[in-house]
Amino acid sequence: MRDLSLHILDLTQNSVKAGASLVQVLIRDSAREDLIRIEIVDDGCGMDADLLARVTSPFTTTRTTRKVGLGIPMFKANAEGSGGTFSIASTVGEGTRVCGTFGRSNIDRPPMGDIQGTMLTLVLGTPERPDYLLRYETDEASFTFDTREVRAALDGLPLDLPDVVAWMRDYLKEGFEQISGGATS
Repeated sequence: MRDLSLHILDLTQNSVKAGASLVQVLIRDSAREDLIRIEIVDDGCGMDADLLARVTSPFTTTRTTRKVGLGIPMFKANAEGSGGTFSIASTVGEGTRVCGTFGRSNIDRPPMGDIQGTMLTLVLGTPERPDYLLRYETDEASFTFDTREVRAALDGLPLDLPDVVAWMRDYLKEGFEQISGGATS
């Protein structure tokens, strides 16, 4: 993948396919610690021990349309290739947690990419379910975007109305501007 936001898009799509009602995207971007940590946590169907043991192989997929699944293996390879780590945990009926750390200053770390656009793409691709929680932290500040809060404020209006989309786009842009000390690097 060209950038980390595309990894996030791919991994969260796995969560949607797993029937998650909430997908959390947790990002820690720390210049002080020289790391970027990305965690995707869902409450989907989870994986059994056999699938979990094989999921980092590119020849393991739950798709029936093709025989390879590259999302998790590529995320793992990019994390480890930038001096970071990878972990995955899953429990059937409870959900899955995927975590990758990346050496922030490592030349082999992919750029962050368009996190704002990724979040909008996710929400608009599945406007009714699941809900998404994005928490982006830097050394100095943090920003949270939670579709559960947006839904509560809208009192039943759909998230894919043009005015709502424009508001979410502006909210994400303003939030990232507030924490911009490397948030889009």
